[in-house]
Amino acid sequence: MTDTPVTPLLDKVKIPADLRKLEPSQLRQLADELRTETISAVSVTGGHLGAGLGVVELTTAIHYVFNTPEDRLVWDVGHQCYPHKILTGRRDRIRTLRTGGGLSGFTKRTESEYDPFGAAHSSTSISAALGFAIANKLNNKPGKAIAVIGDGSMSAGMAYEAMNNAQAAGNRLVVILNDNDMSIAPPVGGLSAYLARLVSSRPFLSLREVAKRISRKLPEPLHIAARKTDEFARGMAMGGTLFEELGFYYVGPIDGHNLDHLIPVLENVRDAAEGPCLIHVVTKKGHGYAPAEAAADKYHGVVKFDVITGKQDKGPGGGPPAYQNVFGETLAKLAETDDRIVAITAAMPTGTGVDKFAQAHPTRAFDVGIAEQHAVTFAAGLAAQGMRPFCAIYSTFLQRAYDQVVHDVCIQNLPVRFAIDRAGLVGADGSTHAGSFDVTYLATLPNMVVMAAADEAELVHMTYTAALYDSGPIAFRYPRGNGVGVPLPEVPQRLEIGKGRVVREGKTVAILSLGTRLAEALKAADTLDAKGLSTTVADLRFAKPLDEELIRRLMATHEVVVTVEEAAIGGLGAHVLTLASDLGLTDAGLKIRTMRLPDAFQEHDTPQKQYDEAGLNAPHIVDTVLKALRHNSAGVEEVRA
Repeated sequence: MTDTPVTPLLDKVKIPADLRKLEPSQLRQLADELRTETISAVSVTGGHLGAGLGVVELTTAIHYVFNTPEDRLVWDVGHQCYPHKILTGRRDRIRTLRTGGGLSGFTKRTESEYDPFGAAHSSTSISAALGFAIANKLNNKPGKAIAVIGDGSMSAGMAYEAMNNAQAAGNRLVVILNDNDMSIAPPVGGLSAYLARLVSSRPFLSLREVAKRISRKLPEPLHIAARKTDEFARGMAMGGTLFEELGFYYVGPIDGHNLDHLIPVLENVRDAAEGPCLIHVVTKKGHGYAPAEAAADKYHGVVKFDVITGKQDKGPGGGPPAYQNVFGETLAKLAETDDRIVAITAAMPTGTGVDKFAQAHPTRAFDVGIAEQHAVTFAAGLAAQGMRPFCAIYSTFLQRAYDQVVHDVCIQNLPVRFAIDRAGLVGADGSTHAGSFDVTYLATLPNMVVMAAADEAELVHMTYTAALYDSGPIAFRYPRGNGVGVPLPEVPQRLEIGKGRVVREGKTVAILSLGTRLAEALKAADTLDAKGLSTTVADLRFAKPLDEELIRRLMATHEVVVTVEEAAIGGLGAHVLTLASDLGLTDAGLKIRTMRLPDAFQEHDTPQKQYDEAGLNAPHIVDTVLKALRHNSAGVEEVRA
């Protein structure tokens, strides 16, 4: 636990209204203290650090210039919002970030009036801000909408879809492009800062409008030439032609860490009669904290760390490998003897393990940016041309490409392989990143095969099985975090499609497990056996197609059948119930119970606590069985003896 830093000026700022009482000359100190407090808080909690450090000055300037919360501030993704939370009445809870009952790591409507729109997935901010702006316009209410979006989020088409429709908002909409990767503009200096102030000023904007009106009265060739001259002048100096074509007044680029540059430009845009405006701000991730600036990932996501040294507390070394790395290394090895294998990820190479594949096969690895829709259809095109594409996307992000999965992959029965990371509950990132729905939304699709790995060895087998499966689309899911410690197979096994395995034989109770709840199912079986209830545990492996032969046998020979999955309603349990109904297997009084995630968005906490809350750990499985048999725990052993 680090000492709380000394922050005399920040101590006076509880909400943005307090910030606006300060003199401009005090803002530099305020920003420095805000950065220090952010570093201190995240050193205790872990979380996203680099992005927040990059927007400390920008956060300060926005809340100083605009009248939040009446002016609606929408952060894209939201992982950069920790300084924003400190300034908006949540400093006293900032050291509860991402812990059970504490602050969310993203913006959240139920948490504060200063979070008008929740986020965690990218590229939604401009659409949402446009909604706020148009609503105020239609209701003749004051208030602007400010969207802050990173250059990485601009790789998603949704941002441009919103911008293409933004002109109707007029001056009520302000978009701030936070360019923190130097991918759009070169370093900026005094000249560009002067130009930004100039072109955002009311005289310049008004002069441009006069010029446009005059040019419209000119003969067409001269009108076109005048327009191009205006655009070329600004484009040559500032690079804003694309945004101008989308209907925005472009301002920038400006130094996002220089408050003397930021404040006057934001004030000009706030007071402009014209709009919408796009302000191009250049920042650096991790700015102001040397260990973050020196790190390759700019401390994007960190565990607890020492503020002085920057050393992260990653715990003891060794232990089972992370599932994502098992996938990436297995795929890289398979690709050594199969040049048709390619890997695709949507801006998450490290998180999905595709970075391991890319190191070994750089020409066959594709990071398409935050563009899941494109990733899926790109994979479909590769598959149609005879390649074996693996589309590695988090469960929660694959939701963004569902139409492409249906229309471009499944209807055409193209053999795209979906490696679905972060399946099930994910802990500190909470409901926005939980992989709750993929079994339901994939297993309902014709032609789709859906697998779930019970452990890291099974993941190796499923990766190999998917590589060899050319009959149509196939998906396999696996959780966040490390494996359970089973040995990895030297030679992968090709699984028979639609066939599960019996891990433990019994006579009275059958537990049908899908995915990594297998370990809890086996613990439950131990407890049930001790109570005199002989228990079979099956790892079904496949949610679709189901192992009908195995399921029929277990239903015919056991009194109670319980399905267990780390997925929402409509998944394995629903498919097993449908099968039992279709085959009349419940007509003779068989007791079937389905255990799945609750019909709710669960808050962030540790995975263990989340699964306790969901009722999917071993004691809950035991309780479900006992209730199905109408026995209380104390009397079971005697009844069954």
